[in-house]
Amino acid sequence: MNPNIEDEAEFQEVVKELSDIYHSAAELESQGTHVYSTDEKCGIQAREHSNPKHNVEPGKPERIDPEYKRHGTSGIIASIHVSSGEVVAPLIQPTRTEEDYLRHIKEVIATDPDGRYIFINDHLNTHISESLVKLAAEYEGITDGLGKKGKSGIMKSMETRAAFLQNTSHKIAFFYTPKHCSWLNQIECWFSIITRRLLNRRSSFISIEDLERRMAEFIEFYNKHMKKPFKWNFSGKILKV
Repeated sequence: MNPNIEDEAEFQEVVKELSDIYHSAAELESQGTHVYSTDEKCGIQAREHSNPKHNVEPGKPERIDPEYKRHGTSGIIASIHVSSGEVVAPLIQPTRTEEDYLRHIKEVIATDPDGRYIFINDHLNTHISESLVKLAAEYEGITDGLGKKGKSGIMKSMETRAAFLQNTSHKIAFFYTPKHCSWLNQIECWFSIITRRLLNRRSSFISIEDLERRMAEFIEFYNKHMKKPFKWNFSGKILKV
């Protein structure tokens, strides 16, 4: 909520552009461009209550033993389809490497190989990777001039890679939220939902496999019964206080 803004005018422009993408997502969808909000939620603990909880009884509230056993952690890489609210191609597993993120993006694209895509991300290095540049270049038929990481061309730095990946003339483009502005990424709203509905202190998981299975079941239930686009009221105008 308190980003370190180096260029106020640039910051305002990026925030307004992102809000415009959200507001025009349905129109872009009708034109064949799918808008997705994408990120990871890692370190999700598989915690099992040490003792069974006591359910609600007349005159008595639910009681939960604060002691628990740790069975490890897992995570999820997910994309939410901005115009429909559907969670697409979730990757539920402990790791979130560059290869994992690339796999997730490919699985989203596989839902409509002939479509165009805008992925909204934060600035994590795996979101601005060599692998994503190669993927976007492949769809554009670009085989030369990519250069080498740390030395030359498009691959040289995170800045040069981001500039290439943000090119909206490409079939696959990435939009990056300002640093420390995760609240601008709609997938965070959905992460809040799964946290409150499933991953709260009342839940108990007997293993990592149990945690991952129940996350997958929740996503299936959410897409079938709960999905809807988030109503994005923010216009991009930053309030001064």
